[in-house]
Amino acid sequence: MDKKNALRAGALAAGTTLMMLLMTSPALALTRDDGDDPGPGLSVIETLGLFVVAPIALFVVIAGLVMVLDRSKEEHRVTTRNIKTKAGAKA
Repeated sequence: MDKKNALRAGALAAGTTLMMLLMTSPALALTRDDGDDPGPGLSVIETLGLFVVAPIALFVVIAGLVMVLDRSKEEHRVTTRNIKTKAGAKA
């Protein structure tokens, strides 16, 4: 019974997405608006730097700052040294 519901939901989602894609008209994207003044395009290197390298570098900087400025107490950190198990506990 669950397979039927999942199949029905998947078919509905796929059908809705397909209809939305078919009904959108990309033809207006070719028409320039009044006052539209696009700048020069980006090269491949600039695009990769802006959309790949910059977010990764930002993530590394933020993660590094979090690790360096971490002031939590040792007993609150989860390490193998401070895990206490009950004697005779079953896994």
